[in-house]
Amino acid sequence: MNARTRRGTLITLEGGEGAGKSTVLAALRARLVERGIDVVVTREPGGTPFGEAVRALVLDPARGELCAESELLLMFAARAQHVREVIEPALAAGRWVLSDRYTDASYAYQGGGRGQPLARIAELESWAAPIKPGLTLLLDLPVADGLARAGARSEADRIERETEDFFERVRNAYRARAAADPERFRVIDSSQPVDVVRVAACAAVDAFVDRAGEFR
Repeated sequence: MNARTRRGTLITLEGGEGAGKSTVLAALRARLVERGIDVVVTREPGGTPFGEAVRALVLDPARGELCAESELLLMFAARAQHVREVIEPALAAGRWVLSDRYTDASYAYQGGGRGQPLARIAELESWAAPIKPGLTLLLDLPVADGLARAGARSEADRIERETEDFFERVRNAYRARAAADPERFRVIDSSQPVDVVRVAACAAVDAFVDRAGEFR
């Protein structure tokens, strides 16, 4: 079968606030294109008109308090639409998908950060977003450093306004997931200079593509 008719692969990029995901995402897209891979770049929450509306609702600081259960369900409502409207059709067509956040973000933010039971998140994942990433890059850095970067960038959204303790729990949850699934995760120290982080991320993707053995 021709490589372009094979089912595509999902690669996800995860990390806390200020980890530099946007910069790395652009570099990864360029690298995949260089390797001859037809790639769709998307994000969560978002990726679809419905998902972007949910994103605006969840991140708007003017909305006030949102209970943890509502936040979790909204994230998975957006994700279910994202999977069915964007991710699954692209993979079925043989395209690769590069997503800025996916289900690991809910385990980190709504699980670690908000204290929602991991079994509850896993149940939602099993029917709303059953597609598993082939590779997940986790951009990891100390919370204080990430918040300083995020604060210098723009006005904080509803989640960025959380406490440092909240983001420590998020980071710990991410690191625990990476430790539990070393075959899928590659952890990159994003406290390093941005060029170093980009090179490390692209090297991880290159190694993954090489293992696939279908592209130049």
